[in-house]
Amino acid sequence: MINAPHSPLLCDIAGKALDAPDKIALVDGTSRVSYGQLVERVEAAALYLQSLGLKPGDRILLSAQKEAQFAYLYLAAHLLGVVNVVVDSASPRERLDYIISVTNPVVMFGNGLDIQGRHCESLDGVPESAVGILTLPHITSDDVADVMFTTGTTGAPKGVILSHANIYGSACNTNGFIGTCSTDVEALALPLSHSFGLGRLRCVLIAGATLVLVNNFANLKTFFNVIDNEGVTGFGMVPAVWQYIKRLSGKRIARFAGQIRYIEIGSAALPIEDKELLMEMFPTTRLCMHYGLTEASRALFIEFHGNRDNLNAIGRPASRLVEVCVRDENGLPVADGVDGEICVRGNMVTKSYFLPEDNKDAFFGEWFRTGDWGHRDNDGDFYLTGRKKELINIGGEKVSPVTIEEAIKSLGIPDCACTSVPDPNGVLGEVPKAYLVRGNSDLDFDTIKRQLAQLLPPNEIPVVWEWVDIIPRTSSGKIQRLKLNNNICHN
Repeated sequence: MINAPHSPLLCDIAGKALDAPDKIALVDGTSRVSYGQLVERVEAAALYLQSLGLKPGDRILLSAQKEAQFAYLYLAAHLLGVVNVVVDSASPRERLDYIISVTNPVVMFGNGLDIQGRHCESLDGVPESAVGILTLPHITSDDVADVMFTTGTTGAPKGVILSHANIYGSACNTNGFIGTCSTDVEALALPLSHSFGLGRLRCVLIAGATLVLVNNFANLKTFFNVIDNEGVTGFGMVPAVWQYIKRLSGKRIARFAGQIRYIEIGSAALPIEDKELLMEMFPTTRLCMHYGLTEASRALFIEFHGNRDNLNAIGRPASRLVEVCVRDENGLPVADGVDGEICVRGNMVTKSYFLPEDNKDAFFGEWFRTGDWGHRDNDGDFYLTGRKKELINIGGEKVSPVTIEEAIKSLGIPDCACTSVPDPNGVLGEVPKAYLVRGNSDLDFDTIKRQLAQLLPPNEIPVVWEWVDIIPRTSSGKIQRLKLNNNICHN
């Protein structure tokens, strides 16, 4: 049986396996994995990793695929003190190459993953049973468990270091607010490569509940069938998914209102009218929306029914172990009602980025700087009034404008800049707008979009386009994006 004092996450899961070994932990298609089997398969995966020569502190690249084998490997790495570098299986090759070059993983796991000069293994090759003696690490809960890559304002992804204590703290804070318990059955259709989806996996397992793996939300009939057939009592979604559900199915999902105990929402803003609609459709469901970055997962929570008169707020600290404050440019606290930068410290907050240079201006002492501008009212509720950072929040995925600009300029456009604008279709919240200087180029927007399809994922291709005479810049060459949005860019 698992004995891993450095990983409170694993200790909780092992405890659930002792108390209720036959309770179903994971449902993957027709496969049903009990807690007892989960622990056995995690140990078998750990023996497999150990046979590959992996030792504490080594890094593995783990492609986040929606199957039980991912969970076995992910947890097995924690057991051995091996660090998971979790990536999206559909990541553009340029992003993947960058992450590999930065982290230098010893082994890479992913079906169909084949990178020259790298040791690659298939998830399907991980054995579900094995005999041997595990060599357990001499590490602590403050050692690194995962590295999750986000997108920084410089355009290069930032590796967020998360300790065993961080990921457990986030799960405990979240369960404490939402109330997930052992009798729950959760449908997980969110991607496991992002903090939200992977966090839901951890929350369900430490609660001793059942997690049903669903490929995605694309086929709503399949998702609704899973809710029906598995007796689902909760799920998580981003606002873009809600817009998709609402547009394709209207209010049909409301027929599950008496069954769904909780819904967690996060990663982007949700209009007030949608919050009110959800409250109307799910009158007894806990509708919980979180605020937080990968670096400070689920720092704040709001529950719609309990805050129906204050739905503009982003919430209050997730637990007594989380502190949130607002500070000025010099790192000094400001009074309630005064705008400043939202800063967070607590059990789930990263202590550092993977690259030391990314830590510049990331902290005020122990306080992580979110880059978001807002204020706290006299009652202790927090509000967002804008973003200091310039990332574009596309359906919950934060994208650097620099990445898009570099791709456009590589096509022969002499200068350009991207900003965020409201999605004209009202689905994704924000979309990129591109301002281009024509110069001697004879490209038109349709041609540029076709060529960008070879360089960028679909959601990063600008939706709105405009030719301009100049890109306004500061004396140091920094793009003045506010002037672009105010159309101060013509001679």
